[in-house]
Amino acid sequence: MSIFFSYVFLGISLAAPIGPINAAQIDKGIKGGFFPSWFVGLGAMCADALYMLTVYLGVINFLDTPFMQTLLWSFGFFVLVYTGIESIVSVGKTIQRSNDHNISLTKSFFSGFFMSLLNPLTILFWLGIYGSVLAKTVVEYETADVILYSSAIFLGLFFWDITMACVASSFRKYLTTKLLAFISIVSGLSLIGFGVYFGIQAVKLLASH
Repeated sequence: MSIFFSYVFLGISLAAPIGPINAAQIDKGIKGGFFPSWFVGLGAMCADALYMLTVYLGVINFLDTPFMQTLLWSFGFFVLVYTGIESIVSVGKTIQRSNDHNISLTKSFFSGFFMSLLNPLTILFWLGIYGSVLAKTVVEYETADVILYSSAIFLGLFFWDITMACVASSFRKYLTTKLLAFISIVSGLSLIGFGVYFGIQAVKLLASH
C-alpha cells in the first residue's frame, strides 16, 4: 500500500509545480468558479493520459526528436500567448459574481488539454520520470500492478486538480472585484510569460540545427 501512495505522490508532484496549467486554473476559477477551473485540469489530465500511453507503447521516442520538439515548443508558444491575451482582454466582461455558466466547460477542457499536450516539459516528464518508473515496474511487477500504479499517478493528478479548482473558485468568494481582476491579469501575464519562454526554446532549437 505504501508503494501505491508513493505513486499517488508522484502524480501530485507532477501537477503541483507552478506552470501554465495552474495559472489557467486560477484564471478560470476566479472568473467562472469551480467547474471551469476543474475542466482545465481534466483536459490536462487527458493529455497526460495520452502521453502515458505513448510511453507505454514506445512512441515517445518519435516525439522526442528535435523536429517534433521545435514544433511543440512553437505551438505551445501560440496557445499560451493567445490564452494569456484572451484572459487579460476579457477581464472586464467575465469578473462577475454570478457568471458560473458563462464560461464554456468545453473550451476550458480543450484549453487545458492543448496546453499540456503542446508542452515539451510534459513530454520530458513522461519520458524521463514515468518512462524509468515504468521500466522498473514492468521488471518487478505483473501487468495488473503496472496498471494499478499508473492509475495511482492519475489519482494524484486528479487530487491536485480538485484542490486547485477549490482554491481558485474560493478566491472569488472572498476577494473584491478589482482584486479578482488584478489576479486574473497576473494569471494572463504569467501565461504569456510561459508562452514567451516556449517561443525562446523553439528559436534556440532552430538555431542549433
